[in-house]
Amino acid sequence: MHHPNPVIHTTAIVHPGAKLAPGVSVGAYSIIGAEVELGANTQVGPHVVIDGRTRIGADNRIFPFCSLGAAPQDKKYAGEPTRLEIGDRNTIREFCTFNCGTAQDAAVTRLGDDNWIMAYVHLAHDCQVGDHTIFANNAQLAGHVHVGDFAVLGGFTVVHQFVAIGAHSITAMGTILLQDLPPYVTAAGNTAKPYGINSEGIKRRGFSPEAVAAIKAAYKTLYKSGLTLDGAKEALAVQAQTHAEVGLFLEFLLDSRRGIVR
Repeated sequence: MHHPNPVIHTTAIVHPGAKLAPGVSVGAYSIIGAEVELGANTQVGPHVVIDGRTRIGADNRIFPFCSLGAAPQDKKYAGEPTRLEIGDRNTIREFCTFNCGTAQDAAVTRLGDDNWIMAYVHLAHDCQVGDHTIFANNAQLAGHVHVGDFAVLGGFTVVHQFVAIGAHSITAMGTILLQDLPPYVTAAGNTAKPYGINSEGIKRRGFSPEAVAAIKAAYKTLYKSGLTLDGAKEALAVQAQTHAEVGLFLEFLLDSRRGIVR
């Protein structure tokens, strides 16, 4: 049962400037800053600090000891009015730290909708995370990292700044990503190496057997054919004409700034 008015524990400190939608609850000893907006029915547990220019959508569950919206851990940061934006229906477990953006990038750190973020996850400044991702415990993102929809990061995955992680990819626990991880690919190791496609994940999400086969073929073209990267891109462009899923793969390669995991 949701209350029409926000329910704030008597020990919580909520700045009068904060905007709390109907149904919000704020637990004991939590602190909500002046420029924070909380969407309808979002639950903030005890001992949470939400600060900065932070907008959080509806139906999120934020567990104890999180710090959301603090200044970026960037020596160049000089107090510019940067932001943190979190969408709807996210679960954010204990001890997570999400920082605001920097003026050197988009000036906003973003987490989309329907993400499952486990304990001790760090989202550094200017990270852009899509929807339906899973970050297991202690996944750590440096600044400016982009993560596509449905990506899964295993526990203790560590991601270098400016790395891009493609949609539907998955990493094993303890993976170190210094370069971009293409969509659909499974990666593991220090430093990360590719280990085939995330076939189980994409089957669960309703990809047809034909689509899975096309993605497998694209993976083989990129990693097993002996082609140069440019040669692989040309071959993938042909495959993408008949399979839209391969188009996502090709687009990612064309946009890659740091080179891909190989």
